[in-house]
Amino acid sequence: MLFPSCKENSNQKHYKIGFSQCTGGDEWRRSMLLEMQRELFFHPDLELVYKDAVNSTQTQIKQINDLMKEDIDLLIISPNESAPLAPVVQEIFRKGIPVIVLDRKINTDAYSTFIGANNIEIGKAVGNFVAKKLKGKGKVVEVLGLESSSPAQERHKAFSDVLKNYPEINVIKELQGQWEKDTARKVAAQNIGALQEADLVFAHNDVMVKGIYEVCHKNSQNKNILFVGIDGLAGPHNGLQMLEDKMLTATFLYPTGGEEAIKVASQILAGKAAQREYKLNSIQIDSSNVKGIKAQSDKLLNQQEDIQKLNTEIDTLENTFSSERNKLYFTIACLFLTLSISAWAFYLVKEKQAANHQLALQNEQITLQKDAIENISEKAKQATEDKLRFYSYISHEFKTPLSLIISPTDELLTLKAISQKDLKSNLQLVQKNAYRLLRLVDQLLDLRKTDAGKLLLQAAEQDLVMFVREIVKDFQNKAIKNAIDLQFFSQENDLKVWFDAEKLDKVIFNLLSNAFKYTPKGGFIHVQLKVKQNNVFIEVKDNGEGMSEKEKNQAFDLFYSGSKHYSLGTGLGLALSKEFVNLHQGDIEVSSQKGEGTTFTILLPLGDQHLTENEKIDQAPVISPSVHQFTEEDKPDSTLNGSQESEYGTILVIEDNTDLQLFLVEKLRKEFNIIASKSAEEGWDKIIENIPDLIISDVMLPGIGGFEITNRIKTDFRTSHIPVILLTAKGHIDDQIEGIKAGADVYLTKPFNTTYLIETIKTLFNNRTRVQRRFSSEFLFKNENKSEKKFLNELTAIIEKHIADSTFSVERLSQEMGMSRVQLYRKVQALLQMNVNDYITEVRLNKAKALLRDTDKSMADIAFEAGFNSPAYFTTLFKQKNNQTPSEYRKNKGGTIFKN
Repeated sequence: MLFPSCKENSNQKHYKIGFSQCTGGDEWRRSMLLEMQRELFFHPDLELVYKDAVNSTQTQIKQINDLMKEDIDLLIISPNESAPLAPVVQEIFRKGIPVIVLDRKINTDAYSTFIGANNIEIGKAVGNFVAKKLKGKGKVVEVLGLESSSPAQERHKAFSDVLKNYPEINVIKELQGQWEKDTARKVAAQNIGALQEADLVFAHNDVMVKGIYEVCHKNSQNKNILFVGIDGLAGPHNGLQMLEDKMLTATFLYPTGGEEAIKVASQILAGKAAQREYKLNSIQIDSSNVKGIKAQSDKLLNQQEDIQKLNTEIDTLENTFSSERNKLYFTIACLFLTLSISAWAFYLVKEKQAANHQLALQNEQITLQKDAIENISEKAKQATEDKLRFYSYISHEFKTPLSLIISPTDELLTLKAISQKDLKSNLQLVQKNAYRLLRLVDQLLDLRKTDAGKLLLQAAEQDLVMFVREIVKDFQNKAIKNAIDLQFFSQENDLKVWFDAEKLDKVIFNLLSNAFKYTPKGGFIHVQLKVKQNNVFIEVKDNGEGMSEKEKNQAFDLFYSGSKHYSLGTGLGLALSKEFVNLHQGDIEVSSQKGEGTTFTILLPLGDQHLTENEKIDQAPVISPSVHQFTEEDKPDSTLNGSQESEYGTILVIEDNTDLQLFLVEKLRKEFNIIASKSAEEGWDKIIENIPDLIISDVMLPGIGGFEITNRIKTDFRTSHIPVILLTAKGHIDDQIEGIKAGADVYLTKPFNTTYLIETIKTLFNNRTRVQRRFSSEFLFKNENKSEKKFLNELTAIIEKHIADSTFSVERLSQEMGMSRVQLYRKVQALLQMNVNDYITEVRLNKAKALLRDTDKSMADIAFEAGFNSPAYFTTLFKQKNNQTPSEYRKNKGGTIFKN
């Protein structure tokens, strides 16, 4: 990170200072850096290259070497530990680069200047204050900083030396807080008994006081403990504020030395003499002087903000000046260009033809490039479409076997006759696995949503330890069966983490399933959960087949099929898992060697700062536990055609999946006559041959699909009356709309409930019966199926065309309808629940009624005109059908005579 000073003069010599910081907590480092920045504003010839090692000595050593590559003129180092930094500092100092050691000493004299507070004096001051505050008697708990750092060593020694003069003051416990609040909080929780006895706690910095204070006031019965710290930093969460909030009894100012470091660096780089050592003074801060010191600190912070605002304004003015200067340069350049163009005008005229030729060549190249780009774009578009079709295909392929698991399981669980305890238990496991697999299939298209940026995280704060333990527990039976050592280890008993349970469940389930798939009997699968810094790690480790280097490098590639290992067999498994982990702002890695096993590591960040508000929910959805066992389902033993007569009629099943076809035949043959077909083409032949009473068809069929065959059925007047049920894995609303548009009466999504399917069939048959009654009583077809209405209208029109011909027969009617006699018979019987001859007679009688109402023709003329060859037969038949003679009907003008 680069921190330049205020704008430097271009003629002024410029120096680069490297600064590696590794001491103290976040607020301490921030305060030191702010002091440096404030002083930098007064040294325009300096710029600061800042690197924060965050309390890691190894990181600091690397950072110092990186700074050397940036050609720095001076190094400022604030070390965390004394010994490890000595070699690298000696090397830099020998190269002639001045070194300023800040805050903490190192085990070498190879430096220019040391700047820091006198930790021995501070330790003595704290000891004297504690002795005075306790009046020479009491119990003390000391919380030390990092044991290998010089401040911790010097403060502890000086403090202990002072207390030797007060034998009645006992240090009952020394805790290793390592300068960090979280570490101090942890050791405090482990030593709460000692803290309950203590009269005073002395921590080597204010940050550790805060951690100790929180534990004491939460768990300890002793609420009167006094707290003393060191640092006295300004800011809303630091020592001065803690004093005002009564958390601290006193603190001792520990100057950061940032301002002094920049001043001394400026002197050294200017060739001026500098002291070998600068000791910074400390003062005691308590309730008597905290307000004044805090006011001064706040004023300094405000001044810092004002300086930054001024620097921003200077940047703005500088940019404005630069912009105006560039405009001037541009104007001059334009004038010069204009003169140049004028001078070369004559030359350009002569070169015009050559230039035009060159432009033509360039245009041709551009055209070729454009065609190439369009070709690449088209290929990319095609690849995207292929990928999306692939997603849909996988989803559809999985849902058919799901129907063969869920449907028979649901039915068996409802049978009260099953009393074998083991059988029912196993069926419940099969059902649970089936529904879990269904949830996974329903979410398979999530990867498509991630590509489109539409997949959102739905994270809630949950116990991750319990969550992972339950998933591992579901695999215990499988582990026992395969003689695999399956274990779960966790550093924490419980751990609250923000995560999307549904998505993380898929990731861990996928990793465990594949681990079982490639781990031999007698092997092991270990799942470990641990916390490091601000992350949680979940490891799934096995000693199975392992992966080659190529397989490992491409394990997370989408659609990679070069390896069978750790995938769903579709190239989606690990790619989808990686997408889900990335949604959590985490990461997933794999380490593996062929023949030595594989380890997958999931990293998830703690807290919720990495999540947006749209990615967080108040409560996680409940996910039913699953037992991950997969067994082959027995295929039903069934013939294709039912033998028993049914009161409902004949059903044609069109299904290309043999297992599902046999299952449907087996379940439906108990109540219906069944015909089966494996394709739409074969099914159509059987429809025309048999005219079934109902058709059940899959949507995805080889050749002609379910939508097409449904449309053909509903548009052909010979078959338009037949109800159609579509069974499909395409459950999207757009697919349902397409099915209804094609003419389907019912659209069922796989997997389906067998009982529901049977009841749906019965309802369709009952509704057909009601329609038949209506059509057979009155021939008014309003608001009915259009194709059925069209068929009956056409049928009636042909009969009426030949109504006066008493010899007009069913054979002639079927010929003019373009149907066989059997097809016509079945169609009319299905629609009107009467045979064709009876319907012809009904039409003739209706014609006669119209003539009786509207004309004065004789009974003989009406009989012959309506197609009856005998007036006597007409009169007899009319009375049988209408309970009155033709004369009585005419006399009552079409009304009904009611006789006692």
